[in-house]
Amino acid sequence: MSSQIEEYGNGQCVDSQAFELADVVAAGQPRVLRGLCRDWPLVQAAYQSHSAFAQALAALDSGAAVDVLHLPPEANGVVGYNAVGDGFNYQHFKVSLTDVLTRLAAFSRSQGAVPGVALQSALITECMPAFVANHRMPCLPAAVLPRLWVGNRVTTPAHFDVSHNIAVAVCGQRRFTLFPTGQVANLYIGPLDFAPTGAAITLARPDQPDFDRHPRLREALDNAVVAVLEPGDALYVPPLWWHQVESLDVLNGLINYWWMPPPPASGMDALLLARLALHSLPAPLRENWRALFEHYVFGDSDAVAHIPKQQRGVLGEQDSQGAATLRERIRSAL
Repeated sequence: MSSQIEEYGNGQCVDSQAFELADVVAAGQPRVLRGLCRDWPLVQAAYQSHSAFAQALAALDSGAAVDVLHLPPEANGVVGYNAVGDGFNYQHFKVSLTDVLTRLAAFSRSQGAVPGVALQSALITECMPAFVANHRMPCLPAAVLPRLWVGNRVTTPAHFDVSHNIAVAVCGQRRFTLFPTGQVANLYIGPLDFAPTGAAITLARPDQPDFDRHPRLREALDNAVVAVLEPGDALYVPPLWWHQVESLDVLNGLINYWWMPPPPASGMDALLLARLALHSLPAPLRENWRALFEHYVFGDSDAVAHIPKQQRGVLGEQDSQGAATLRERIRSAL
C-alpha cells in the first residue's frame, strides 16, 4: 500500500522567499512543497477558473511552435505503445500554444470520450518568454530554465529523469506516484532505447494493477509514495526516481525545472555501455565485474586512499583536460 509523500514544513505553505532547497536535495527523498508558487499570476488565474487560466496563458503566447501529443479516445489518455508494440499510441504535432488551448477548450465541452492532448516540455523562454518576469523560482539559479506542460486527462506512465526536478502545478490537479529507483525489477520497464517521448516507461499500470500479469507490481506499490498537487504546489523529484504523472482535470498545467550540477551526468550512457559489455558474460565473470564496480564505483570505502595522489590516474580527481583524455580513450575503445 502506497503512502503519502512527506511534506516540507509539516504541510504548511512554503515561504518561497525564505525556502532553502539545499536541505531537501541533500536528503535525496521526494518532498511536497505546498504553496511554493501560490502567488504566481498564472496560479491566481487558475483559482478563478479554467477559462481565466487559459486566457492568461494565451496572453503570454509568443506564437512559437510547441510539441503536442494527440492520443485517440481509446487510449484513455495513457501515453504508451500501440497494440502490437512496434510504435506509439499517439500522433505528434507542432502547433502554437494558443492552438493547443483552443483544442482543449473544444474537447472540454464534449459529453463523450475525447482524445488525449499533451503539450510536453515546451521551453518557456521560447513559447512565452514574458512568463519569467512575474513567475520567479527564487530557490533555483536563473540559468535553470522552466518548461511548460499542458493538457487534459493524460497519464504519463512511470519513468525517470537523470536530473533533479521541481514540478509546479499551475492549473488543475496532478497525481504523482513515485517509486524508489531500486523498484526497477518490480515495475516491468519497457525497452530503454524505444520508448514514448524518449524515457523508458513501465508496461504495468500502477493505477490499474493487473497482479496476474504483473505480480511483482504489488511489491512496487508497497514501496510507492503518492501526492496530489493543487495549483501553486510543487514537488521535488530526486534523480532516477520512477514517477507516474496523472492529470486529473479537463485542463491541467504544470511547469517544471530540471537541473544537474556540473559535471553533466552521463549515467545512462554508462548503463548502456555496461549492459553491452558485461551482460552476456558467463555468470562467474559477471560476478567478478560486479565486485569491481562495487569497489570502484558504488562502494562507500575509499578505494584509493592508499595510492599517492600524484599516482592515482583515472582514479583521482579529473580536471577538464583529464576528463577529455579519458572520454577519448573510451571513444577509441568503442
